Amino acid sequence: MSEAPRAPAATLVIFGAMGDLASRLLMPALVHLERDGLLDGETTLLGISHGDGDDAGLREKLKSFVEGDEEAWSRWEQRITYLRGDFGDDALYEALKAKLQGNAVFYLATAPSFFGPIGEKLGTSGLLDEDSGFRRLVVEKPFGTDLASAQALNARLLSHADETQIFRIDHFLGKETVQNITVARFGNALTAAVWNNRYVDHVQITAAETVSVGSRGSFYDETGALRDMVPNHLFQLLALVAMEPPNSFDAEALRTEKSKAIAAVRPIQPDDAVRGRYLGGSAGGKDVPAYRDTPDVSPDSNTETYVAMKVAVETWRWHGVPFYLRTGKALTARDTEIVIHFRAVPPLLFRDTPGEALPPNRLILQIQPNEALKLEMSVKRPGPLIETVPACLSFAYADAFDLGHRTGYETLLYDVLIGDQSLFQRADQIEGGWRAVQPLLDAWRSGEPDDYPAGSAGPASAAALLARDGRNWHEIE
Repeated sequence: MSEAPRAPAATLVIFGAMGDLASRLLMPALVHLERDGLLDGETTLLGISHGDGDDAGLREKLKSFVEGDEEAWSRWEQRITYLRGDFGDDALYEALKAKLQGNAVFYLATAPSFFGPIGEKLGTSGLLDEDSGFRRLVVEKPFGTDLASAQALNARLLSHADETQIFRIDHFLGKETVQNITVARFGNALTAAVWNNRYVDHVQITAAETVSVGSRGSFYDETGALRDMVPNHLFQLLALVAMEPPNSFDAEALRTEKSKAIAAVRPIQPDDAVRGRYLGGSAGGKDVPAYRDTPDVSPDSNTETYVAMKVAVETWRWHGVPFYLRTGKALTARDTEIVIHFRAVPPLLFRDTPGEALPPNRLILQIQPNEALKLEMSVKRPGPLIETVPACLSFAYADAFDLGHRTGYETLLYDVLIGDQSLFQRADQIEGGWRAVQPLLDAWRSGEPDDYPAGSAGPASAAALLARDGRNWHEIE
């Protein structure tokens, strides 16, 4: 059982409850919270969808990904109910209003096109009024498709709800290693002292996937790797690395420093970025058709499945230190990591030393699939001579803690219920991310991505992006 206090009782209203997100990620996370004693026994779930269904059907659907927690599921099962309705129909919100008393969380597990309309209907029907308890709105990504649409969606939601009620969710921020970045940075004298441009040569942030687009061709062809991953996931990781120390771990203090870091990102120009598109091959042990041969993808699509870029964070701390970001599908390995490359030591003492070339130190924060922290250093090879060899000091979370099978949503859902917005994006963070990538969105309306074989590390142009600076990507492994 966790030592954290129980969250207050509330009704969790999931719009799109019959969809994949609710059954694959949200329900297992809620069961884990129940198992850990973090939910009030009066917490309930009301699922909303437009299709025919009933309580039993929703319960069966939500149970499909719950494994090994039968006791916790049995307690949850009778607290799940179903409400059929059209998201644009006023009658749905009147029916919902009649069912709700006290605290409520509205989770938009829907297509992005419904975010604005549902938020508006909740507001105009009075469901976001907090007269009888808190009312919170959880919005999934993608939040907008460019700067203008993100600004419009923010304005629409904020006309009906206060910023303190809106939780723009990013599941990357629920990972233990992501949350540990702040502890690793600010809780250790060693890292705090060298976390600046005097000691850091460059930073690499990678989110590599072996999976292809698969059955998501229609969605992905309108989105692409840039919109799907960079202004949200990767920029949130960048902000945790680049931000200044907050004066507390209070949500607003933390989010203000992250917002400042994102605002300091210079708009990225096409010369500092590359895009790729996978060809047919094998990735993750599966045969993968070429992207353009994927169902529901246009045969003349110029949508990218890979993107890499050089990012400048123009602050006193990071001036002159490039941040290299990359993400892609159908790559050689699943690997999400942050690599801090430190400057090399002066080679005077070691220029005539036998052994391997003296590599710079690197701190690797492994986010998935195996959460870990690694510090690469040089050590002496045993023997009479001074010979240097690289070595790695490694800490794996699974070796020290019982993490169990977690979806990454446990912490996020718990924080929504207790009202902690530390791990959620504020409006200015969202808009800052889109502002930084807008030049690429404009430039990439035309032209073609560079091809790369499925199962590779990406297009050759991505390696060339770093090679021109005399650097190499950390190997995806």
